[in-house]
Amino acid sequence: MEKYITFDVGGMKVKHALIKRNGEFVTKSEYPTERNSLDIFLKDMLDTINDYRENSEVSGIAISLPGYIDVMTGYSELAGAISALHGQNLKILLEESTGLPVEIENDGNCAALAERVSGNAQGCEHFICMTIGTGVGGGIFLNGDIYRGHSYRAGEYGGMFTVFQNGERKDMHETASMTALIKAYEDYKKIDDQIDGKDIFTEAESDPAIKAILDDWINHISRGIYNLATTFNPEKILIGGGVSTQSYLFDEINRQLEEYGLWSYFKMPVEPCKFRNDAGMLGAFYHFKKMQGTQRIEGVDKDDSYETSKFLG
Repeated sequence: MEKYITFDVGGMKVKHALIKRNGEFVTKSEYPTERNSLDIFLKDMLDTINDYRENSEVSGIAISLPGYIDVMTGYSELAGAISALHGQNLKILLEESTGLPVEIENDGNCAALAERVSGNAQGCEHFICMTIGTGVGGGIFLNGDIYRGHSYRAGEYGGMFTVFQNGERKDMHETASMTALIKAYEDYKKIDDQIDGKDIFTEAESDPAIKAILDDWINHISRGIYNLATTFNPEKILIGGGVSTQSYLFDEINRQLEEYGLWSYFKMPVEPCKFRNDAGMLGAFYHFKKMQGTQRIEGVDKDDSYETSKFLG
């Protein structure tokens, strides 16, 4: 059975796997991300590719990457925290080095693809995927396909303002990310220890002050969800990232949304993503199959079917 290498490039680590044509992972691992040196970044990735090829016949390489990615050419104008890839074309660099076909997609779009093909958005033609981590991002699926915007920048929800008063402006990166929650907690506690976000949820169960901090943080997420719901009118909104395991998050989001004026007209399910750690790798694999299996004409992918059988056959 055909096998592919799939990468999920994050700001801290690069997750990678060998995956079968039917979507089954053969093996998975990770290594630290080199953010600044293109040469070192490429060496790390090529070493990983060569290791896989020593033991398996590989048919292609799929990559999930943060930033503004032109999926038709592979060019990344910006690549999130990975400055080594700003203004680079990783697709061409790897194809020239390996002789294998390479496809690259934005990480938020990969998460949405994973959910659409085999996750909690199967059968949905209009949904939003919001990922909450060090920042806030995601993917938009409209009218049966990923919506990338005219310059491949759609889905950057982290840029939405949730605070805009008395001259103060703060976006969702600053107010609704896990980074923001941990900072608010540490500022209150006057500590600078390494804190796991799930510990804040646990402490909030018995400490009203911590619960207030947590609820205020969730309020910024709810504002973002409300804005997306009233703008796109999706069938559902999915939330990904490690925090999506916290049932209280969804209970509180749904409670808060009921207080918003027009919510009754736009109300739809707000649910966790099915895939967490593997979403980027799996979505990148689906994107690879989509791009390689269809004809490109004037920058448009002609086949718009995302049924599971198309990808896992």
